[in-house]
Amino acid sequence: MTKDIAAPGGWNAHAGRETSYIDAGHWRSESLVDVIRLNRKANADGVAYVEGTTIWSWADVDDLSDLWATVLLELGLERGDRLAIMLPDGATVQIGFLAAEKAGLVGVGIGSRSGAQEIAHLVAKTRAAAMLSGVEHDGAATATVVDRLRDDGLPIDRHVVVADDLSTVHIERGRISGSDRRRVVDLAAIEARRFGPNDMSLVNSTSGTTGMPKCVMHNQNRWWYFHQLAVAAGDLTSNDVFYSAVPMPFGFGLWTSHFTPAYLGAPVGMMRRFSPTRMVEDIERQRVTVLACVTTQFIMLMNAADNARHDLSSLRVMFTGGEAVPYDRAAEFEDRFGASVLQFYGSNETGALSYTTLRDGRDARFGTAGRIIPDMDVIMLDPQRERLPTTGSRGQPACLGPATSLGYWDDDAANAELFTADGWMLMGDIVEIDDDGYLSVVGRVADFIIRGGKNISAPAVEAEVATHPSIALVAAVPDPDPVLGERVGLYVTLKPGCSLTLDELVAHLRARGATKDSLPERMTILDELPMSSGGKVAKGELRSRPVPT
Repeated sequence: MTKDIAAPGGWNAHAGRETSYIDAGHWRSESLVDVIRLNRKANADGVAYVEGTTIWSWADVDDLSDLWATVLLELGLERGDRLAIMLPDGATVQIGFLAAEKAGLVGVGIGSRSGAQEIAHLVAKTRAAAMLSGVEHDGAATATVVDRLRDDGLPIDRHVVVADDLSTVHIERGRISGSDRRRVVDLAAIEARRFGPNDMSLVNSTSGTTGMPKCVMHNQNRWWYFHQLAVAAGDLTSNDVFYSAVPMPFGFGLWTSHFTPAYLGAPVGMMRRFSPTRMVEDIERQRVTVLACVTTQFIMLMNAADNARHDLSSLRVMFTGGEAVPYDRAAEFEDRFGASVLQFYGSNETGALSYTTLRDGRDARFGTAGRIIPDMDVIMLDPQRERLPTTGSRGQPACLGPATSLGYWDDDAANAELFTADGWMLMGDIVEIDDDGYLSVVGRVADFIIRGGKNISAPAVEAEVATHPSIALVAAVPDPDPVLGERVGLYVTLKPGCSLTLDELVAHLRARGATKDSLPERMTILDELPMSSGGKVAKGELRSRPVPT
């Protein structure tokens, strides 16, 4: 079951390298389904997923994903067809991705905070013919969401809805009237259809510099390699208890909740909606040893934790990332809870270029993004994409190795920007790598705002804000924030005779289906925006201004 599923547009970052990866032990022949079944065989009643006080065993996970896969098989889709998966964080989405894998359907991950525009874009771009969802998304019935997609001409003619307690699944539209745990599971059909670890089995989204998100293609073996890095960094074992506060279906959430705990046969705690108070309570109750969260979340955890009331002494490692790790707050976390703070540097597309480990001191762990990973073939490029010395220089990093994705789905133009002409995959940062191989981020190539670990395209925000009839010109810039890192700030000019408040603008954007994270949180109205000699808004000047209060 290791045959490659061809990627649209002919892009495959690993073409010709698979054998060498397998020979080196970076990749392997077992899929995640194989792993789940082995966990069940070894410890059927062992804890797999935990949400609050609700527990799913390895047997539960295997049985439920078999059931859901059987329902998906009855939809009549072909192997390799795309299935939009719009499920809340927690056990639900984990089982949904396993069911898609068993049914041989490429899961298209849609985040729980996605707005109507993003949902429609991902469905249209990947040509998903069916959706697997919960009963509601962002307060609206998912049946209504799907009806709107159909009204827009998208071919979602099959919609599978999962009950909140995961006990039942049914088809909103189609020939199947209902299913429950008593449904006869077709294991033979699953065995014939399920994906192998080299198959392109998952598509998720990543922030593009303009417009809607791009669709990143994944196989499982890239995450198996990433898992091995994490084990080496944090000395992870099957005795650990994981807790992932990071949303699915994005890269950080995938390896910390979907892959690494399963590969180790260890339990992982999750929550459907992030709450720092709930996270503190869960860590204490579940005796969590390995925590995964973005910088914003661990700062909120520290603000919520009362050392006199909460015992978080079980923690020994925290993996964080998605944005710069603030030295003082990371040191405070270690001092308060006795857990070492580690990070990876990379992207949804590239995987990891560098990482910190338990062997690194604080200056390395908080002052850099860690040592570059030899297997990832990290190189440095100047603005003309000419090679620079890998160490002792400043430039744009690129890599190609066993942790990289397969590229973008059906997007040759975006792939041409992502890859160099000779096949290296680019990051959007400017970095320095010292003589010892430690990487430090010193700037950005792309115009992003990083809010709570999520990249938000400033030009995409500007394009949406510009749709308001009162807006003449707009510039979106990052506003520093002690918890979120950055927030979305706006400088605008208005058309003559117009007035506009931030609340009115946000209401307009929400009505257009804007994703929550991209909504502006500060708007400053100016008589005119500063312009560069080239006639563009001088955003550097705006970024350097003190944030208006």
